[in-house]
Amino acid sequence: MKKTPKLYYSIGEVSKKIGVEAYVLRYWESEFHQLRPRKNSSGRRIYTKDDLKLVRQIYDLLRVKKYTLEGARQALKDGRERPADQKAERDELLRLRLFLENISRQLA
Repeated sequence: MKKTPKLYYSIGEVSKKIGVEAYVLRYWESEFHQLRPRKNSSGRRIYTKDDLKLVRQIYDLLRVKKYTLEGARQALKDGRERPADQKAERDELLRLRLFLENISRQLA
């Protein structure tokens, strides 16, 4: 039986998926205007898949690439760090790697 993907995630679920505490997510909401999860009828934050992608992107900019808050805001604003762009870059690098490995085998 195929599991139906979730439409919404709680702040606790997002916190566990990303690996940051809930207070960090709330702080990022105050720092990044793009991150505005909706609230349900009881006032709890509910994150969509798009929100989750954005949180992962913010995490990558701040924690992995060591951007400052201002630098991360600017990167998101300029669209320099889009996940789709990163996937395309990875795919191109993989294609080039396979090509070079093939040439290396032929020369050996």
